[in-house]
Amino acid sequence: MDYFHFRNSLLHAEDVSISDIVRDVGTPCYVYSRATLERHWHAFDRAFGDYPHRIHYAVKANSNLAVLNILARMGSGFDIVSGGELLRVIRAGGDPAQTIFSGVCKQDWEITEAIQSGVVAFNIESEGELESISEIANRLEIEAAISVRVNPDVDARTHPYISTGLKKNKFGFPEERAMEIYLQARETSGIRIRGLACHIGSQIIELEPYRDALEKILDFVEKLAVQSIEVQEIDFGGGLGVRYKDELPPSPDDYAKQITEQMQSRGLVIPIAIEPGRAIAGNAGILITRVHSLKKNEQSAFCIVDAAMNDLVRPALYQAYHEIFEVIENGEGQRKKYDVVGPVCESADFLGKDRELAVRPGGLLAVKTVGAYGSVLGSNYNSRPRPAEIMVDGDQFQVVREKEDISVLMQGENTLP
Repeated sequence: MDYFHFRNSLLHAEDVSISDIVRDVGTPCYVYSRATLERHWHAFDRAFGDYPHRIHYAVKANSNLAVLNILARMGSGFDIVSGGELLRVIRAGGDPAQTIFSGVCKQDWEITEAIQSGVVAFNIESEGELESISEIANRLEIEAAISVRVNPDVDARTHPYISTGLKKNKFGFPEERAMEIYLQARETSGIRIRGLACHIGSQIIELEPYRDALEKILDFVEKLAVQSIEVQEIDFGGGLGVRYKDELPPSPDDYAKQITEQMQSRGLVIPIAIEPGRAIAGNAGILITRVHSLKKNEQSAFCIVDAAMNDLVRPALYQAYHEIFEVIENGEGQRKKYDVVGPVCESADFLGKDRELAVRPGGLLAVKTVGAYGSVLGSNYNSRPRPAEIMVDGDQFQVVREKEDISVLMQGENTLP
């Protein structure tokens, strides 16, 4: 559920007309709904009920400071994959002590910042990383908590670019090697074993991959216990999908029930950490774009808009589908099929193909479900400034990231002497 709806044929975000936002900030622009963000976070938190759990929002999904601040105010933890994301969490009011540091290439300066800030744990991805964390922790005289990321070799049945739980993926360790890393970590100075981590992918729309992965993880937990290694927490990652077109992903309730029932069937009450990102932020954002012109050739009709692949790269990168619809409902005349394309000089520059729309030059379109992996994947390709981001809260809205001024695009660049 989200809080974008039509009222008197005009699209609203909560109680604010999209037309009013565009009048103030122009297009293209991202519009987020605070109520939607809060609703989705609480849905995960409530789903686990009394079972010991922590919700760590995956910052990579949408790292806007206002988004992070809203979640921090609710008591959310965070999952980060870089030192820059750690800085964002801190600046947004998040608690490093409720922050997990994931990712496959943690640099020394990032590890240093994270240890000094007091992150709750590092999810270990390589042997060298364990050694680096140990060396830095000893130098700082601060013990670092770690979990080892185990790769269960489970197919998440999602796009290959966002599948992370197979042997061929770069993430985590196979079970045999993970055991060796745990035994090594137990004897490594400056290191304290906290838990076990697993993440099998993103945009997962069925429960079976989660069930299969957790079964393997729990088998491995029992093998660790034989070695007198206690797992204080299982970080089960995130990846629960959202509806872009006709997907029917499990609800947070079904997802949590699957996990807790599997734990209880083993007689285990190990605390669970999860890292939802897309499932919290995805439906909380839309992209508003203005129709520049209409064009037709022998094979296709094009609706040319002012948003482009540099603003929303998912259709080009993942062949992703996003619903596109008019901001003024049924207000633009006869419906026709169009490829919705942008101004970037690439044939891959499209937001959607074969969409039935009633449009005219100057009209507004909304692209749905872009709150996750939308603006955060944006670029300045073709020297295009990135668009503004807006947060709606009830009947008020605020610019939470200003549209880039074209004059800043060349900051830090120099011509030759």
